[in-house]
Amino acid sequence: MRWKYRTPPDTPSGASYTEAPSEILERAEALDVSPIVTELLWRRGIEALPDMDTYLSPGLRHLVSPADWPALAQAAEIVANAVRQGRTIAVWGDYDVDGVTASAILISFLTRRGVSVLHHLPARQEEGYGVNPEGVEALATQGAELLVTVDCGIADSPAIARARELGLQVVVTDHHLPPPELPPAHAILNPRLEPIPCPTLGNLAGAGVAFFLAAAVNSLLGPDANNGAFDVRELLDLVSLGTLADVVDLKGQNRILAKNGLLLVAEAPRPGVAALKEASGFARKAALGAGQVVFGLTPRINAAGRMGLAEDALQMLLAPDFDAAWPFAQKLETLNKERRAEEDRILKEALAQAATQSERLGLVLWGEDWHPGVVGIVASRIVEQTGKPALVLCAEDGHLKGSGRSAHHFDLYAGLTACADLLTRYGGHTQAAGLALESENVEKLRNAFHAVVLEQLGPEPLAHSLTVDRPLAFSDIDFTLLKELDLLQPYGMGNPEPVFVSNPVEVLGLRRFGKERIHASLELLDKTARAQLRGKYWRKANALPDSIKGTMVRVAFTPKIDRYDGVPKIELQIKDIQPAD
Repeated sequence: MRWKYRTPPDTPSGASYTEAPSEILERAEALDVSPIVTELLWRRGIEALPDMDTYLSPGLRHLVSPADWPALAQAAEIVANAVRQGRTIAVWGDYDVDGVTASAILISFLTRRGVSVLHHLPARQEEGYGVNPEGVEALATQGAELLVTVDCGIADSPAIARARELGLQVVVTDHHLPPPELPPAHAILNPRLEPIPCPTLGNLAGAGVAFFLAAAVNSLLGPDANNGAFDVRELLDLVSLGTLADVVDLKGQNRILAKNGLLLVAEAPRPGVAALKEASGFARKAALGAGQVVFGLTPRINAAGRMGLAEDALQMLLAPDFDAAWPFAQKLETLNKERRAEEDRILKEALAQAATQSERLGLVLWGEDWHPGVVGIVASRIVEQTGKPALVLCAEDGHLKGSGRSAHHFDLYAGLTACADLLTRYGGHTQAAGLALESENVEKLRNAFHAVVLEQLGPEPLAHSLTVDRPLAFSDIDFTLLKELDLLQPYGMGNPEPVFVSNPVEVLGLRRFGKERIHASLELLDKTARAQLRGKYWRKANALPDSIKGTMVRVAFTPKIDRYDGVPKIELQIKDIQPAD
């Protein structure tokens, strides 16, 4: 694996380490942090002292004001008027984590404001993604007067037109890339539509958009005569779950929402979140990092929509008390186990199929019996293991549908747009998308997708690479530094976890552990720094020969605090190992 040092935006990247300017390091004193932290911020393009301060302390006061976002003001006025008039509001969501949490945000808010709320989450198997005319007609029959979509709707013109025919007002809130023709809604709130008051708004997840709408409506309505003022900060736990799960850039507005939401996830005042944490193996009051949320909590919410009905996850999040939430959390745990087993089976078959397409720069894989709720996860695993953009499809009623994931800065949405003549439907982001096509077009899509990747990324094979931040001697790693690095959380797309490079170190010991001994624990000695640390190399034990003991290597790593046995210790999470020069 090739290592490349992270460089600030607008500077050429390379294999060599470039020192940060002295003025960047000097800002550490004003911020009361280590110069290592200010250097890390500089490498992420954050240079001005006020910007550094906001990044390390992302308070809610830094959120964009509703008054500065005209589309938000228009949508909020329509919803606020419906609340004032006592009209019945229907919320239409999606079956993934972002759609479920966005639905829970608006339903919780509107219910607290005394509104009669209907809702609909599509059944993935029967209805697929987005708003459909039949569901709209059903909501109208139940008395809906205003339809508000969350995390969907921007590409659903026929269904939105049908809602208007039935006399419903429609507010579309979405964050997916808009098609050339927008739906005929009364208001559209999508941060990807120009103009927007803040560049980072364009990265909002559906849950973030729903939160901004709730906050704006709440401001317009003022205190409720019966219940008093409603504090929309109570919704931030849901916002963080949706934002982290949807793998959006954790910069600017998203960073503020996610970081403050994680504080609420830790406290778990919402019974559904408390139940979800316990069902996932965490203590009810445990403070969780972004990784623990993404790999521990949100897969269980996703499992409901993938393997069963997203309604179960929504009811868990809306539950009034722990006893009501717990059965739903247990059901999600069962569904998640089924999802993992199905994922393992499909991944094995997909990797075998990918091996037969080694000459292609982009992969199109499909299976007759692959589960539609799992192909998106499998696409992500394929990208991780091959380094290639991947479309993973399954069969349904003689057609094919599935999900795609990107790699190496490939614009997946643009790639699918270039193949649009072969598709019956597609939509999504630059990094993730959904699609459908006729089964006879799959080979044509393979050729077209390869050509699109070739055009965007060039003919060279897509080699795995690891971006590292800076060298770091073992003697510079202490609990104070690790506490300061926590200020950079939450980590995710757009805000990667720092990765450091060691001095040449001697491998004093190697121990394999875990099921089938697939993990490795190494004792490493930095003679220059006169310091010794232990490092864990997850799932890579088979790549390390016993002869590595006694040799000199350099490791790329992230330092962590290990509390496994109750005594905090510093250890390294190793990302890669290379022979020392």
